[in-house]
Formats: sequence, structure tokens, C-alpha cells
Amino acid sequence: MMLVATLLLLRHGRTTANATGGLAGRQPVELDETGRAQALAAGARLAGLPLVAAVTSPLVRCRQTLELALPGTEPATEDGLIECGYGAWEGQPLKTLAKDPLWPVVQQHPSAAVFPDGEAMAAMAHRAVGAVRAWDARLTAEHGPDAIWLACSHGDVIKAIVADALGLHLDLFQRIVADPASITAIRYTPTRPFLLRLNDTGGDLAGLVPPKRARRRRSRAAESDAPVGGGTGSADAGRVG
Repeated sequence: MMLVATLLLLRHGRTTANATGGLAGRQPVELDETGRAQALAAGARLAGLPLVAAVTSPLVRCRQTLELALPGTEPATEDGLIECGYGAWEGQPLKTLAKDPLWPVVQQHPSAAVFPDGEAMAAMAHRAVGAVRAWDARLTAEHGPDAIWLACSHGDVIKAIVADALGLHLDLFQRIVADPASITAIRYTPTRPFLLRLNDTGGDLAGLVPPKRARRRRSRAAESDAPVGGGTGSADAGRVG
């Protein structure tokens, strides 16, 4: 079976900590009114997509986002998608943290950043990437290569997963943006991932549904080929031929 499922990464909606400029980390902060509206809007965009599964960080803001975006869905909890463990930084204002000697390291050399009494950013990236790749393989095996599934997580976690998909060193992941309630789409194939959407907060998602497949068998290499000349749209990525 070719690993060409489509992963939708949904960041949780805005929280009370986001609104006040604090670093929530793993604290049980909840969505604010804006965040709840963002989650509902994300749900309207996701409606109609044939999702085979939804997976979530165990933190309450992600679970609240999915309750609003995908009512009636029973998401699986995945500890690998939890927010980075910021340790002693959690709960502090970002403007205060910006004066900490660790701040430039987090910004310029995050692969070396280890938060006091917390997690290393490299460890966060490793466990998050491992989690989504394992889920992708499992869901592809269970539902076929055209499966579409969703994972709800956090900004830095999503950025780390995107950096891996693009083949970027973690030290470049701060160049990536993942806004509240944004959707990022990645399709994994045998030799490379394809980034189909990034930080999408308003576009039509229908184009992410894979087109009907030709009956003929395709080579493993063809599953990973990019459309030369650009192709007709994101659904082509990993499906040339």
C-alpha cells in the first residue's frame, strides 16, 4: 500500500492566553470568544470532507476546537501532539520572555533550545513528526491511500511538522507561520512529502479530496513524482501519471 494519505493539521482557535500575550504551554487555558468563532468557521470549511479520523493533542484548547469544528466526532488523543513543554516559561508574558537570554536561541537556533524544567525543541519536533507519520501509515493501511485525516495541535508543533515535510532544519522552522484555527495540508508519499496548504484560514478545502484513481497500477516512484510544469492543482501532488 502506498503511503499517500492526506493529513490536515488544524491549530486550535485563539485562547485567553493568546489574547493577553501569554505563553500558555501545557496549562489548561481555554478558547476565548474569538477562538470559538474561529473553530466554528474551521468546521464549516471542513464540512463535506471525507475524514476517516480526527486526532488531537490532549490539551483542552484542542479538544474544545474539535468539539466545535467537528461536533459528534470522537477524536483520538495523541500525546505526541501535545504542546512543547516550555517548563518555567509557561504562564509568563511573551514581552518578559523576550528579555530572557534563551530567547535569541529559541529564535535563531531552536534545535539547541532546552526550556528550563521543560522540553528541548528538538525533542518536541522528533515526537510530533513521529506521531503524525505513524498515524498516517496506520490510517492509510486501514482506509486506503486516498484517506484524509485531521490532527489538531499547537503552533510550534505544526511548524515543526511542516519543517520536516519541507526537508528544513529545525533552525529554520521559525520562518513558518501557523495562525489560530489555520489548516495546513501534507501528503506523505514513499520518497517525499508534499505541502499542499500552509496556514490556510479561508480557502476552499474541496480541492484536497483526491481525484478518482485510474485502474492501472502505478510504480512506487510515480506515487512520489511532482507534476512537471505545476500540474492542475494540489490534488496532483504525489499522484502524477
